[in-house]
Amino acid sequence: MADANFMPGFQSLDEEVSRRQLSVEGEIPDWLSGTLVRNGPAKFEGGSERVTHWFDGLAMVRAYEFADGEVRYTNRFLRTESYEEAMAGRPTGQFATGERGLQKLFGWLGRLGPPEPTDNANVHVARLDGEYVALTEVPRWTRFDETLDTRGEFVFRDLLEYDMITAHLVEDPQGGHVGHGLSFGRTHEYRLFRIPEGTSRREEIAAIPTDAPAYIHSIGVSENHLVLVETPLRIDVLSALSPFTEGFFDLLEFDYSRDTTFYVVSRETGEIVTETTAPPFFTFHIVNAFDDGDRESDDVIVDLVAFDDDRIVGALALAELDESGFAGAPPGRLVRYRLAADGEVTARRLYDGGIELPTVPRPRRTRRHRYVYGQATDREGANGLVKVDTERERANENWERDLYIEEPRMVQRPGSGQEDDGVVLAPALDVAAERSVLLCLDATTLSERGRAYLPHPIPFGFHGRFFDD
Repeated sequence: MADANFMPGFQSLDEEVSRRQLSVEGEIPDWLSGTLVRNGPAKFEGGSERVTHWFDGLAMVRAYEFADGEVRYTNRFLRTESYEEAMAGRPTGQFATGERGLQKLFGWLGRLGPPEPTDNANVHVARLDGEYVALTEVPRWTRFDETLDTRGEFVFRDLLEYDMITAHLVEDPQGGHVGHGLSFGRTHEYRLFRIPEGTSRREEIAAIPTDAPAYIHSIGVSENHLVLVETPLRIDVLSALSPFTEGFFDLLEFDYSRDTTFYVVSRETGEIVTETTAPPFFTFHIVNAFDDGDRESDDVIVDLVAFDDDRIVGALALAELDESGFAGAPPGRLVRYRLAADGEVTARRLYDGGIELPTVPRPRRTRRHRYVYGQATDREGANGLVKVDTERERANENWERDLYIEEPRMVQRPGSGQEDDGVVLAPALDVAAERSVLLCLDATTLSERGRAYLPHPIPFGFHGRFFDD
């Protein structure tokens, strides 16, 4: 089957179900107890208008509840202002879809200023201060409860103001979460912060000034350091004032004359302990970071998915996906960067195939890890799963014709001290049957243990987390 025939993954889903018990082929282990909550776009039209980029589809959260070898499934759209606007035939988006030309100019005049950032929080999820929160890259996050019903906007209880904020909060084994934001002004600043456990308050760790802010999707967090990776994909802030720019996508420009800069920041003091550069590349996703050495002279290791430039961003526009599918998207490569305390940078590719949407076992986050799980790319007609052994630089893969597998989440078996003892959970779309399944794979071998059949094809999503009972 040609890769462009995977379009059920970009067709709107209107059906919502609640705690539907799924039929299972094979087995789901009895010890697996908790909920996989995922987020992503699921509606791409409002009236006769279609959004222009995958990133702008309306947010739908999905929950897979596991208990006693059974799986129950719930899906709900977030009932936000963006959802209501789309239902009224006025779809908008933060990333690429928006007003342009005279429509934009008159809109600014009518509002006496630029529009509010979107509340279409379709990127990720977290648990903050006891609540489920749907995350996006502007500071309008949305609360929802265990039934996935929308509970209004999430508001931080602090005085910090950011123009952009990460949707990739890092769960910190030390407690709480770590993230980053961006503030525009006469001096633009990257802002690094923590959210203490049990609070909805950010505490700022560091502010890094920049004359040309970059689009930064995620950061690295080790036990002692934060790593901000500033790639040459820069944000042209002044272009936002032009009536001819439509969305955030139009503000991005890859500057091939710039290197990529690594800022290594002390978590304890907020000081930049190392600022160093490497040849230019772009990245969405930091896999993990860890310290290597004694506390006084740590090298910091950062694994990430690197692209040669920003072509991946344009390749995910719906027009490009309609034409070429994922086969038209350039592959990301799993690369390990060693950031030495003296400023030296070395890089080594850990896996020769394409990879995206990476994860490591939860107990290894911010610490030395051996295994990386991810979506394996590079082939027409399917996406696979890959497990990379970073010590031996070997990989296991799991592929199936016509099956497009999404982001995997590794869940470790309770009480086990073995890093890869557990299961890998991943939704997948069978494009031939136009039906979605949830895969449960053995985390050691990637062999399939079971699959649960969903009642409908689910559009391709982005990210999620497994929450233990």
